[in-house]
Amino acid sequence: MPKSLFGFVFLVGRHHQIAIAALSIVLFLAGTAPLEVQRRIINAATDGGAYQTILFLVLAYLGLVLLEGLTKLMLNIYRGWIGEIAVRWLRKSALAASERSGEAPFDALAEGVQLSIIIAEAEPVGGFVGTSISEPLLQAGILVAVGGYMIFLQPLMALAVAVVFLPQIGFVPLMQAAINRRVETKITVMRHVSQSMVQHVATNDALDAQGDRIERIFALNMSVFRIKFTMNFMMNLMTQLGYAGIFALGGYYVVTGKTEIGTVVAFISGLSKIRDPWGELIDWYRDLKVTQVKYAMIRDASDAARLQEDEMVEDTAAADAMEA
Repeated sequence: MPKSLFGFVFLVGRHHQIAIAALSIVLFLAGTAPLEVQRRIINAATDGGAYQTILFLVLAYLGLVLLEGLTKLMLNIYRGWIGEIAVRWLRKSALAASERSGEAPFDALAEGVQLSIIIAEAEPVGGFVGTSISEPLLQAGILVAVGGYMIFLQPLMALAVAVVFLPQIGFVPLMQAAINRRVETKITVMRHVSQSMVQHVATNDALDAQGDRIERIFALNMSVFRIKFTMNFMMNLMTQLGYAGIFALGGYYVVTGKTEIGTVVAFISGLSKIRDPWGELIDWYRDLKVTQVKYAMIRDASDAARLQEDEMVEDTAAADAMEA
């Protein structure tokens, strides 16, 4: 297996990643245009514009929304397909390693690790392959496009929105690192659970140890939940502060005649447009860090199985040589 997670991503399907990236570019370009159309509809209505103009803009808005939705549908199906291809590859690889080790002396830990990979660990790692390139490209593209549009409309209001997201650059990586440590520990404990199941040992000590492992997994999951939902709370709070800043500055500019109501509405819609991709980008970063940990553990298990197989071949060759 490749050393890095992204090496595995390109091994599974580099050509498909290029196609997905192209769809992502189309999607974020199509997703920005409705903001300007929306602004023009509101300004035309408040300024007493012709109804035919408003109707034309509404139809254009619906067309853009339909294009965006269909592109997103194609992208999601394509990404899901690539993710399932990667999951299948990992599971077949683990099954092949398990079959090759069948001739070797019974190793409960190795069998437990392969069982854990096939049942639980392959799914999130393979699933990440579908979104590994397209997700950051799509969400970063939306952020840049919408952010640039907001700066073009009203730089000071755009600055107020940007300030809201800056603290997240500091606390998100720190909290995610804490989650990663717990995820790595959980995977190790789960592998020991699988090992114990493969051994079929039913002594009191073995059952007590298995119960302790289940309790440890419960405690680790609860710790991850606390950190994750605290992070979500802080991110949501930052977003609401952004809305408050838009209402305060936008209201002042409208009252003093420095901007139009359509611009304020466009900013509110723009912040909603930014909030979702920003959250998706944070989620992608979380998944990246967690998946890197999981992939490294799968890779190490695969390397260990291959090393065991090589040692068995060498021992067999040595035995044959002695008999000869």
